[in-house]
Amino acid sequence: MLGVPRALLLQLQLALLVAPGTGARVSAPRSLAWGPGLQAAAVLPVRYFFLQAVDTDGRNLTSSPPGQTQFKVIVKSLSPKESARIYVPKPLDRNDGTFLVRYRMHETVHEGLKVEVLYGGEHVSQSPYILKGPVYHEYCDCPEEDPQAWQKTLSCPATEPQIEQDFTSFPSINLQQMLKEVPKRFGDERGAVVHYTIVNNHIYRRSLGKYTDFKMFSDEILLSLARKVTLPDLEFYINLGDWPLEHRKVNDTPGPIPIISWCGSLDSRDIILPTYDVTHSTLEAMRGVTNDLLSVQGNTGPSWINKTEKAFFRGRDSREERLQLAQLSKENPQLLDAGITGYFFFQEKEKELGKAKLMGFFDFFKYKYQVNVDGTVAAYRYPYLMLGDSLVLKQDSPYYEHFYEALRPWKHYVPIKRNLSDLLEKVKWAKENDEEAKKIAKEGQLTARDLLQPPRLFCYYYRVLQKYAERQASKPMIRDGMELVPQPDDGTSICQCHRKRPEREEL
Repeated sequence: MLGVPRALLLQLQLALLVAPGTGARVSAPRSLAWGPGLQAAAVLPVRYFFLQAVDTDGRNLTSSPPGQTQFKVIVKSLSPKESARIYVPKPLDRNDGTFLVRYRMHETVHEGLKVEVLYGGEHVSQSPYILKGPVYHEYCDCPEEDPQAWQKTLSCPATEPQIEQDFTSFPSINLQQMLKEVPKRFGDERGAVVHYTIVNNHIYRRSLGKYTDFKMFSDEILLSLARKVTLPDLEFYINLGDWPLEHRKVNDTPGPIPIISWCGSLDSRDIILPTYDVTHSTLEAMRGVTNDLLSVQGNTGPSWINKTEKAFFRGRDSREERLQLAQLSKENPQLLDAGITGYFFFQEKEKELGKAKLMGFFDFFKYKYQVNVDGTVAAYRYPYLMLGDSLVLKQDSPYYEHFYEALRPWKHYVPIKRNLSDLLEKVKWAKENDEEAKKIAKEGQLTARDLLQPPRLFCYYYRVLQKYAERQASKPMIRDGMELVPQPDDGTSICQCHRKRPEREEL
């Protein structure tokens, strides 16, 4: 977490497991606040920070404080002469003595921000917090020219295991080979590949193939990054389809080429980025998206003891094992509540299995166990399930997302076989070993909170682009047919970048 040394963070997490939580009276001065939302330089779509409720004896609470008194947060411009639209919803209660505070800025403030955090009318910890300006909003085009300074501000990790693994196959990147091969191999009429060049922190692209509508997601993260930090010059191809593309082995002739994708597999060599789903939800949180990686943390349903003691699943019929789940549910309703909400691939099965009603995602967490089964590739709901406080039963899979490398079976989730033959056995195990199941669920949740926080996603994207640029064997160029991807026009908001230099003319 940003702004907290790892040793202190570990103490806070351990405290969640040992400190009292019910009936204790909250001490506002002793309660703690930390996170990127208390740092002016940490520019994020939604700024956020955390609160830890501490009682009058100095012990961290491990459940929601008693009574109706809640934390109250006020975020406003430091100068009365400067007005700014800032949306501050109620703090999210994470049901473990901690709260998540979010705010979204719709204007830049140049003098700075004043953040007041109150509990029962008293200031919490070091409140009020003064963020000396300028404090930029998400759409302010004002990149930090020193990437190392930017990474330090976001507390980017020194390494990402999946990135190191992905680039092992590509000690050098031959752009000329890619220019010849990618259009022939992946750019046909059914293709879903976009060719990007980044030069002077401007984004250019051209589409290859018919199914490239999802370029809006790759566009928006690249533009968002370019507003925050100066990107290296590079030229690359992004696969917008579901399946990884490059199946050549390292020793093949010709060898593999570094296609960038949102999902990896054990038999492919694609370079993996965070999925378009978690990326878009991070960028559009508290704006166009309601289910995002922050909001789910405050909507995890009843406490563990009050959750329904069944495994749960809802989803489309995008894989045969999902049909098996629905059949198992019909045969074992005391252990499993699983249903198909929409039929597309196996329409003939609807009459036999029935169609389940749609449920709001937050309602999933009324159940103690969550079944995660692949869709066409990895199920992109998995990050959200991990952030809940239910136990995740994860299907063995050849597919993976960018953060799976850090997760371990029986520590962060309970594994189930690909054919689901041991699912009911694992549900029974969880019911018979409630404390162990709860411990695995909590460990998975805490790890996911670290791996999936918004700054970590920005860090990950930047590190992939940086690694890629370092390996290019020739100079990236703006190719024929490429068009400039413009930054969004946010003319309704104030934004004067103090770092802005005159733009170089394009040749």
